[in-house]
Amino acid sequence: MKRGTCLLAGGLFVLGGAGCATVPSGGQVVTGKPAERAERVDDPYVRLIPVKPRPEWGPAQIVSGFLAASASFDDNHHVAKTYLSPQTSWNPGLRPFVTVLSSRIIAPQVVKTAGDQATVRVTGDELGTITSDGQYTASPKGLDTTFQLAKTPQGVWRITGMPGDDKGGLLLSKDDVERAMRTVNLFFFAPDQQTLVPNGIFLPVVNRQTLPTQLVQALLAGPTSWLNGAVRTAFPPRTRLRRGVHIEKDVATVDLSEEAHAGNIERMSAQLSWTMRQLSEIKRWRLQINGETVIAQDMEATQPVHAWEGNSPDGQVPQGETHENAYVVGASGYLGTLQGDRAQPIVTGPGGRLSRPAIAPDYQEFAGLSATARQVYVAAPVTGAPTPHVLLTAQEGARFTAPSWSNDGTLWVVETRRDESWLWVRPRGRSAVRAAHWGLGGREVLAFRVARDGVRAAVIARIDGRPQVQVGRIAHAPDGSLDVGSFLPVSSELQDAVDLAWRDYNTLAVLGRAKRDSQTLPFLMPISGSAITSLGVGSLGEPRTIAAAPGAPILIGTRSSGKEQVCRQRVPSNSYSPWICPTAAKDPSYPR
Repeated sequence: MKRGTCLLAGGLFVLGGAGCATVPSGGQVVTGKPAERAERVDDPYVRLIPVKPRPEWGPAQIVSGFLAASASFDDNHHVAKTYLSPQTSWNPGLRPFVTVLSSRIIAPQVVKTAGDQATVRVTGDELGTITSDGQYTASPKGLDTTFQLAKTPQGVWRITGMPGDDKGGLLLSKDDVERAMRTVNLFFFAPDQQTLVPNGIFLPVVNRQTLPTQLVQALLAGPTSWLNGAVRTAFPPRTRLRRGVHIEKDVATVDLSEEAHAGNIERMSAQLSWTMRQLSEIKRWRLQINGETVIAQDMEATQPVHAWEGNSPDGQVPQGETHENAYVVGASGYLGTLQGDRAQPIVTGPGGRLSRPAIAPDYQEFAGLSATARQVYVAAPVTGAPTPHVLLTAQEGARFTAPSWSNDGTLWVVETRRDESWLWVRPRGRSAVRAAHWGLGGREVLAFRVARDGVRAAVIARIDGRPQVQVGRIAHAPDGSLDVGSFLPVSSELQDAVDLAWRDYNTLAVLGRAKRDSQTLPFLMPISGSAITSLGVGSLGEPRTIAAAPGAPILIGTRSSGKEQVCRQRVPSNSYSPWICPTAAKDPSYPR
């Protein structure tokens, strides 16, 4: 029995041709790799060739073989179905519900036998689940379930009952998922119908040739449950692919059903371009509806897959941006910009002396905190000596997080104290109001940052006594109220997080301490939940704040030997470049 089980667990493997997914170490997959850097989609992958059941195998070996074979998506799980009795209904399909385990179950136990009937128990450590729409959610707990088996008239054991009421789910190990699935981005529109928002999913790969078709079909199916209601799609209801995505000489043809005639050609093109650019074999593509080529405005019949940059989730990213685009509080105590490595004051008077200043993306106003973080101030313009106005005053025992701006000029800030928090939102020209629905009301929040797409928000919240990085979504209700919630952890690798900022639409820059470290250090944390990476080398003193922006160097506000300093890497393009701290200043920030 032991020898057969090991054979099944190992299986037979051949090389295929797509990249593998990474099961998040923490929470929910909210977005995958940035489309232009989705290198793992095209990485080689190991394909499982499942083994059929053998007549001499007992109940435990049959269950072990079934679990191993179910990791292969070939031919609609044909081999795995041979482990079932003819009467057993089980049809996972191409988008199954998956329970992800830390490792493969290799030692099922026969806990009951009665003649031609048997019950087999399987146990393991569950990491999380992947729903049929591809959304991963962490749910660490123990797995303890049973399979029912019976002998057929031919005298061989077959599965007659699946765990619980599951008629189509899979029990896969983390390694199985990373081999058989890909983390890919689908792109949908923010409520402004201009900015795209990435929606990362786990997508099973049957074979590399069908991946373009699977990807477009997933896009047409709409956002996952996590983003549903927070984003929009340009594709009219019931729009489908008339045939598979055809690729010839780097040019893909996407032929949509007649329902697409009711959609906006330009917005549909933007969604398709950003989604398909993850596949290296596609350089240009052609949009057809009912077999007829349609042409988007200012485009040719075949459009570049890297078009529609104006819809980027990060907005327009300046070329060659340097640390001099950042704002700091200089040694004089006033808000300034960096000229070389020197802080040049641009705002004087009381308005220039705010703590944790944040400049609006359009540079029309700025916000900051009082020295005790118990008041939020706003002021305009971002020059001269403007008079700051008190926007909010905290309750007794509470304080505010650093202000955060979204690209539409809305100001966001969290009021918090032990085990409580409230989200305040101030659209430009209006008063600040509490968000009607705030998912972290029972938590202390240490940092809050809205993504540039305006639909996602990253926080550091105190969970079970430890600061944890989480990401939530922002949904607008029909009555205009906000629902900011569904916060889930991004990674379990980092503990004692101090501050964070959005590096780009896929990555957070976080100050925190990894489990192996004794000091607070800067890390890049992919929203996909993939492994975090450390930044730079050298001493940083006591890092307190971090600033980041697409294409710009990461800046760290630190205190060393009693002095406030702003640090940057000597060569920002090199993640291993040493940190240097040439600027006497604090609280660095970027206006976007």
